[in-house]
Amino acid sequence: MAIAVQLHAVSKLFGTFAANSNISLVVEAGTIHALVGENGAGKSTLTKMIYGMYQPTTGEITVKGKPARFTSPREAINAGIGMVHQHFMLIPELSVAENIILGHEERSLFRRLPLKNAKEHIRHDAEAYGLAVDPDALVSSLSIGEQQRVEILKLLFRQAEIMMFDEPTAVLTPSETERLFATLQALRNKGKTIILITHKLDEVLAVADTVSVMREGAIIDTLPAKSVTKPELAQIMVGRNVLLNVNNPAATPGEVILCINNLNYRSTKGENKLHGLSLQVKAGEIYGIAGVEGNGQSELLQALWGLVPDDAHLSGSATVKGNSLLGQRPAAIAAMGISHTPEDRLRYAVITDYTVEENLIFGRHKECLFHQGIGFNQNALSHYAKTMIANYDIRCEAPATQSIGSLSGGNQQKVVLAREMNRPNISLLILAQPTRGVDIGAIETIHKKIIDARKQGMAILLISSELEEIIGLSTRIGCIYKGSIRHEFTQHEVESKRTNEHEFQKEIGLHIT
Repeated sequence: MAIAVQLHAVSKLFGTFAANSNISLVVEAGTIHALVGENGAGKSTLTKMIYGMYQPTTGEITVKGKPARFTSPREAINAGIGMVHQHFMLIPELSVAENIILGHEERSLFRRLPLKNAKEHIRHDAEAYGLAVDPDALVSSLSIGEQQRVEILKLLFRQAEIMMFDEPTAVLTPSETERLFATLQALRNKGKTIILITHKLDEVLAVADTVSVMREGAIIDTLPAKSVTKPELAQIMVGRNVLLNVNNPAATPGEVILCINNLNYRSTKGENKLHGLSLQVKAGEIYGIAGVEGNGQSELLQALWGLVPDDAHLSGSATVKGNSLLGQRPAAIAAMGISHTPEDRLRYAVITDYTVEENLIFGRHKECLFHQGIGFNQNALSHYAKTMIANYDIRCEAPATQSIGSLSGGNQQKVVLAREMNRPNISLLILAQPTRGVDIGAIETIHKKIIDARKQGMAILLISSELEEIIGLSTRIGCIYKGSIRHEFTQHEVESKRTNEHEFQKEIGLHIT
């Protein structure tokens, strides 16, 4: 079989740090080749070199048999390489057709955009690959799954033969994921080469022909996907046996801690983001909210954590132990015994220029534990930081001097979780996307910590786009769609359906789309 991409002894250094080390890799044409590995294993750096965003420090990359040293993505695109990033590169105010031809207009000065021909091309590709989308629709009106189809159509319009996908199912429903897999297989069957980065091992085994495992910047194994099981693949990635399904004994819920009744949220633009949303979370249980992102989860978090813009409108009620949360500021809410891990850690949870140690005590810096006289107790800070780093497997070198911005996204997330889950006297823990960007080994640790918190009597509100996580951890599950809880699964239903997770995911999918 012909070779689409080959790397020979490729390394990438950032200063003295080796993000990739002596990588040799062969990607055969017309196959789906998966790249898996822990946070910081070097997957993104590798694909960015193929795409021209980085250049190798040493070694050689060949594309379709020819040496390639791209200095920009434009050069990679011209060589037939395309990439769909985890966060889509689309302009909401433009139409589908305008987004697809953007940067590839192929027109001379003073001539109109060739939109008519582009739309015909788009419709042809959409029909050929099962990518139904209206070329005239505004991207802002599309679902997440439809936006992803636009990204794939963009690659087809640019005649990409080699397509790279970075975590393509991160925000998709089960039905959208199945449609994406069908599209990837159709692309492969028509000769396209797919490089797939994902942390979801079930997906690797379902769709990939070959899988390469990366660890600490190097490729440690490449093997046919059909020859390995999920536990074996996880063990190769992490270097130890991994518990894929957390032990979650039946809960015994206590008193109602969080009570939300008929909550409505109208945005600054007059859009109804929450509509009659009601739910309760009891002590000693995990209430999971399942849904496609963009259905009111962000607005619910804003309402519960005092971040609603002044010109937005809230009505209804949200109380913790009878005390109203609406209209309160975050500091007052935290003083009620509430802790919160936001969905956007860079915006709300960390300061990237501050050290790991400093980020671990944000919001706790006034506690006597960390003070000595008029200053900080450096010994207490150091001991606390070392304990959290060990308990949450935070990969860093010098927590007292190293900025958190120098850590991988997954390790930043572990810092946030360690801080928020260990505040004193927590009665309600709000977890939004707690394992986003976190590798499979660390997910095991975090899930155990969440279950332990529930066992200790905390009321936990869990918001996650990962249905596997929602099913594995939740005591009860509420399905959110267009700002309201469309259906709620009782504790008995969750416990009985958990034994057939795949079918349960499909059932949940019917309520969130």
